[in-house]
Amino acid sequence: MSDLDPAPAPDAVPDLAAMRLHYDAGRLREADLHPTPLAQFSVWLGDAVGSGLVVEPNAMVLATVDADGTPSARNVLLKQADARGFVFFTNYGSRKGRAIAANPRASLVFSWLGLFRQVVVVGDVEQVSRDEAREYFSSRPYGSRLGAWASAQSSVIAGRDVLKARYAELAAAFPDTGSPDDVPLPDAWGGYVVRAHSVEFWQGRPSRLHDRLRFVRRDDAAMPASLDDPAAWRTERLSP
Repeated sequence: MSDLDPAPAPDAVPDLAAMRLHYDAGRLREADLHPTPLAQFSVWLGDAVGSGLVVEPNAMVLATVDADGTPSARNVLLKQADARGFVFFTNYGSRKGRAIAANPRASLVFSWLGLFRQVVVVGDVEQVSRDEAREYFSSRPYGSRLGAWASAQSSVIAGRDVLKARYAELAAAFPDTGSPDDVPLPDAWGGYVVRAHSVEFWQGRPSRLHDRLRFVRRDDAAMPASLDDPAAWRTERLSP
């Protein structure tokens, strides 16, 4: 069999009903909860980073709904979490960019399963400023900056050779000088911030009696609510 031949199909799908993991590594009580969503998220993100059990701790599933009501989800990388919300960067013409333009709401899911933890965010989505996008874009590796130009993200292409040819053209147009400004910020590329309405923290517990504590924006909170303002949030426990 050559390297290009497909791998043989398995004889049968694994017994999914028998797959079972016992969650017994922690708990989340109201007394354990930090006073703001940002503080709680920061602590849990730090735990995920330091544990060595989570691959790409800043990876999150971004779920959107387009103008036709069709949902879609994909993994993206969190690049900033602050009092505003949760920031990521992408091509504005991508499927997610088009969906956000039509329906500027989203949900984020951080799955830190090595720690039996999950965080779910729901909120409104806004573009970050061009200055903020440019600052982050300049910090990216040279190849990633070229890639942002080369890919008309989510569009159908004839094959990978199309990308390779476009990348080569751009490398000639924007040679690597070692400067963060050698590749300019594309007009169709930038960032979004998800301004949370709610942030739920889930901790796996034995017998599937999981702990679910959720921060919910108070009705009288300033809009948009700061993730770092205790007065802007109330907490509630959800049944697992």
